[in-house]
Formats: sequence, C-alpha cells, structure tokens
Amino acid sequence: MINKTIVERILLVDDSKTLAKLISLKVKSELKIEIDVAYSLSEAELFSKKYSYTLAILDLNLPDAPNGEVVDVMLKKNIPSIVLTGSVDKEFRKVMLKKDIIDYIYKGGIHDIDYLIDIIKRLLKNRHHKVMVVDDSSVFRNRMKKMVGNLFFQVYALAHGEEALLILEENPDIKIIITDYNMPVMDGLELTKAVRKKYTKNQLSIFVLSSTEDSDVSAMFLKQGANDFINKPFSKEEFSCRLNNAIEALENIDTITHYSSRDFLTGLYNRRHFFTVMEPYFIEAVNRDEEFMTAMIDIDNFKSINESYGHDIGDQMIIHVSELLRSNVQYQDVVSRFTGDEFCLVLKETTREKSIEILERIRQRIALTPLVLASGEEVFLTVSIGAALEHDNS
Repeated sequence: MINKTIVERILLVDDSKTLAKLISLKVKSELKIEIDVAYSLSEAELFSKKYSYTLAILDLNLPDAPNGEVVDVMLKKNIPSIVLTGSVDKEFRKVMLKKDIIDYIYKGGIHDIDYLIDIIKRLLKNRHHKVMVVDDSSVFRNRMKKMVGNLFFQVYALAHGEEALLILEENPDIKIIITDYNMPVMDGLELTKAVRKKYTKNQLSIFVLSSTEDSDVSAMFLKQGANDFINKPFSKEEFSCRLNNAIEALENIDTITHYSSRDFLTGLYNRRHFFTVMEPYFIEAVNRDEEFMTAMIDIDNFKSINESYGHDIGDQMIIHVSELLRSNVQYQDVVSRFTGDEFCLVLKETTREKSIEILERIRQRIALTPLVLASGEEVFLTVSIGAALEHDNS
C-alpha cells in the first residue's frame, strides 16, 4: 500500500505573476491550503528544500528552464506534479504524459483554472479511498500501481483473483478493483463474480483492463457486474478521468444513501432504515438463538422543556441525548431516532443481565451530564426506558 504524507502545502511555479496571483487566491479561498509561488526553477528548488509539498503546479516555460526541465526536478524530489501550460505542441505533450505527472492542463482561460482547482479537490478526497490492482504481469501491475498512486489513492497490488479476495476480506472498505482478465489461479471474470456476491455496483466499482479485441468479452464482464471495461493500450488521461469519475459516483451514492437512512438532526439511523436493517436481523437472531435486547427511550417532560426554552434549544437537547446514546453502546449495536424525543436502541449479542446494566448506565449518564447552553446555563435531562427482553415471533 502507498502511504502519502499529508502536508497541506502546494508549490506553484509560473513566471506569469498575473496568473500566479489568480491561482494562488483560488487555492487559498477554495481549498484553504497554503501555497508558495516561485517564478523560476531556481526559486522552486529553494522552496522545495525548505518545505514538504502535497503537490506542485508547474509551468513548462520558465526563464531558467524553457523546455519543461522543472518537471523532472520536481519528480526526482517525489513531489506529485500537475503541468499547467500554454503549449499546444502535441508531441511535447506526449513526452510529458509519459512522465509520472498527475495531469496536463492547458491554461487557456478561467475555466482551465477552475478545472485545476477541481482536480486538486479530487486528489485530496482520493487519499481516503483504497484501490486494488490485480494483474499477473509484474511490469504492468507496477505501472498501474504507480499510475493509481499518482492520483493519491491508497493502492494494493496483487497477482491474481484469489489473493485479491483475501485482501478484500481484510479491507472491506476498498472502493475500486482494477483487474486483468487472463490470470492464473483465479481470472478476472471469476473475481468479478465472487466480488458481486458480496458487493453491489453502488458499493464497489470493478474496472476490467484487457487487450482482447473480442467484443463478447466486454459484454460478458459487464453482464457479470463490471462497471467499466477498458481495452489496452489506453491513454493515461482517459484512464485517470474514468477512475476519478467512478470514485465520485460512489461518493455521491454514499451521500444519497446516508441522507436517506439517517435522521437529519442527529445523524442516527431514521425509523425507516431501522426497520430495514432490523427485520432480517431479528429473524436471523431468533433462528440462531442469539440473545439481544430492544429498548425505547423517551426524554422526560420534553414538551414542557421545549416550550420553556424554545425549539432551537429543544433540538440541542435531542442532539445531546443522541450523542450520549451513541457513545455508550458498542459499534454493532443499533441506535435510531424514532420520533421527536423518542429513540430506539438494540443491544446485540448480550445477556438479559448485561442489557439491564447497560441501560441503567445510559440512564444515569444522561441524568448526570447537563446540556450547557451558550449562556453558560446547565440544563439537566432525564429519560425513561422501556425494554423488551423476551422475543416471541414479532
């Protein structure tokens, strides 16, 4: 796995003071990141000796480096680099893209600067995501590992599908799998089928890379659950765009799912999601003869308190109680907000005696932990708890 030191500082190297000022202002205002501006290669080298950089934005035509020499200098220092240039020379662009740069952007206008800012935002988000590369060719595997790592992803590189499934078992938060088709032990199609038994397309994206010209192969993969199929050879720019689009789509789905399943005020599960997850759990738990406990929790006298202090303070009280509930249960337990001041709690894999002990601890903790208002006034709350300790068929 690639580990990147997260140092929020950007180096901009451009001899145009007007453009450098514009980019600098946008980076500071939209990204809240420190940015140093160098107007020559020699200045850039001085900055790079003084600071560590998240990435560099490089112009190719500098007074002391007119032919893009700054790119090699920065890459040798292991500073991830984006090329921002006015050059439209296609051959020179191809030469640059063969290097381990992040992207090559024309500086034709304000829209290109906006695109640059969007790319940086995307890179900073990518650091929180894991990507798996699966290919039996060590040369191609290492090339892909480098390419994906340049996009700031955390990368795992494996030789075949069986290894990939083991790593996925240990890292269930992997978001993208990039796999070859023909591999020993377990090929890409078998891997795709195995992954789709546990993960939907909305949870994990599968990219298939193959040199086959048989269109039936791509159709076969897409039918088995692959999100995308890319023929080798492919351009670095196209691949990077597809990968970034895929992770952005997964993030958007996660956001939509979060808001559809969570209470907007407390962040706890809402009533609808509670029944969605608890109905199958209830059946399984009863069949396994697993002990669990369900409790309803109400804030005492909430209506009168809400009327006395106002609805804004009432909302703060609900958030206060929800945070105390969440912090006093285990990760596998389920806490949800049912109505205004009513919560439902499920304690999993626990005995009757332990359940009562936990509920009493929660009741006492809420009673002894006041909500401190902006004025400094302390408001004490109590709750009443009703628990179902026996389970029949409902």
